[in-house]
Amino acid sequence: MKLRKVTELIAEKFLMLCSSVTTLTVILIVIFLFSEGMGLFKSSDIEEGYALVVNSENPVSKLSPEQIMEVFDSKVTLWSEVGGNDEPILLFRLNDLPAYFTEEEMGDELQYVPQCIGQLVSKEPGIIAFVPKMYVDSTASGIKVMEEGHIRPGDFFDGKYWYPTSQPAPLFGVLPLVMGTLWVSLWAILIALPFGLAVAIYLAELADSRLRSMLKPVIELLAGIPSVVYGFFGLVVIVPLIQKGFGLSVGETGLAGSIILAIMALPTIITVAEDALRTTPRSMKEASLSLGASHWQTIYKVVIPYSLSGITAAVVLGIGRAIGETMAVLMVTGNAAVIPTTLLEPMRTIPATIAAELGEAPAGGAHYEALFMLGCILFVMTLIISISVEFINSKKIGRQ
Repeated sequence: MKLRKVTELIAEKFLMLCSSVTTLTVILIVIFLFSEGMGLFKSSDIEEGYALVVNSENPVSKLSPEQIMEVFDSKVTLWSEVGGNDEPILLFRLNDLPAYFTEEEMGDELQYVPQCIGQLVSKEPGIIAFVPKMYVDSTASGIKVMEEGHIRPGDFFDGKYWYPTSQPAPLFGVLPLVMGTLWVSLWAILIALPFGLAVAIYLAELADSRLRSMLKPVIELLAGIPSVVYGFFGLVVIVPLIQKGFGLSVGETGLAGSIILAIMALPTIITVAEDALRTTPRSMKEASLSLGASHWQTIYKVVIPYSLSGITAAVVLGIGRAIGETMAVLMVTGNAAVIPTTLLEPMRTIPATIAAELGEAPAGGAHYEALFMLGCILFVMTLIISISVEFINSKKIGRQ
């Protein structure tokens, strides 16, 4: 008897230890995710290790990242357009130095480059030089180093451009990625919901036990297919159909991603919705039939209303499945980081962006931290979905 109590105590302590370790691990992962992501807002808005240098007589002392991009893309060609004098902007990068100075003037080991840059900037009132900080002599007369700022939360969450490798100032506007994720996911649910609900009703109320036992494993098998296989299917079958059917130049669009995600979300929606439909008490269905209602009337007036919270939970879980998908979406959506205006154009989602760019982002840099911040946004989205499912299920339990 004592041995049994000791064994039960050990098992209880072991289970408690496992629960504690699991909870602590999850908390540490979340802390690490947010600590890495929040570092983005401490990063400079100019590429690390570089500086923007202008003539000391230039009244402009700071440019926003969007203005810097427009200047170096030659969309802005006059200083007056950014608050300066009415004179043309002269762009200069380090590789332009041989056009102004000879090798003898720069030195055999480029030891005179800082003097050359200072001399050039002091002579040209409209110049803006993007050069490494090691070649900038901030004490030299006639030059001015433009002020550096930090990436602001408003620029990140409300930014319309995602150019993480742009020089001299990368742009981390997350709005196109969030919009792409929501568009693809919500349209996937709108496509999957009617089919999933129809199959769930058929399995729960219309199919005989033999047919149900055959179809249920097949549907559950769909959930076990790797996402890259769905991606190949979409790339080979769905993308060409969309391209030909709508007369598009490319078929990798948000619609292709929505269709693939709808197919991938179907097993979750069907399984959860069917389980909810089958929980309807038999007495309620028999009472409906005894009052003269047909089988179909019983389904849509008794069974579906009773199971509505479970069906809603199935839809929410399907949305969670769609939002978190990576490989299949990466392969068929075109990966264009622009704010979508129609479903028939390329889009990019948050998971696809993380998967595509994390291997190229230098560890600890602004791009690396921006991808972690995208992970934080994805975490918040899935957390909201999980809380919604718990709330829906608690309402269902309370009603029962």
